[in-house]
Amino acid sequence: MLASNRPDQTAEAVEAPTILIAEDEFLIRLFVSDHLRDVGFQVVEASNADEAIALLQAGAHIDLVFTDVRMPGHHDGMGLLDYVRRTRPDVPVVVTSGHLEPKLAYDGGARAFVSKPCDPEQLTDTLRTALAL
Repeated sequence: MLASNRPDQTAEAVEAPTILIAEDEFLIRLFVSDHLRDVGFQVVEASNADEAIALLQAGAHIDLVFTDVRMPGHHDGMGLLDYVRRTRPDVPVVVTSGHLEPKLAYDGGARAFVSKPCDPEQLTDTLRTALAL
């Protein structure tokens, strides 16, 4: 049996970081998710902040949250940011928006801000920096 197949080895040591994407626009979420998977991240998708919060409450392993601001539902992206800061302060949050002033995201505790529309390579660099990779 190869050493890499031994059950006593932890999978975490070789797993890529997991990014939770909260974005209500299907095509944007699809594009971002596909790009991040292509560059080596694991991706969990949520169609709004309420769904993202439910995933976090269920105990999903998440290394970083990437959220839009304007989304339908009880919470928006800033509400998701607040929730993560209160319940999982070790998980960085990167906020994206075409409308919000970056200062508001940073004041809310965001690790980084990405303006929409975003360049895929800039997004990758921003997420890696936020994760300190």
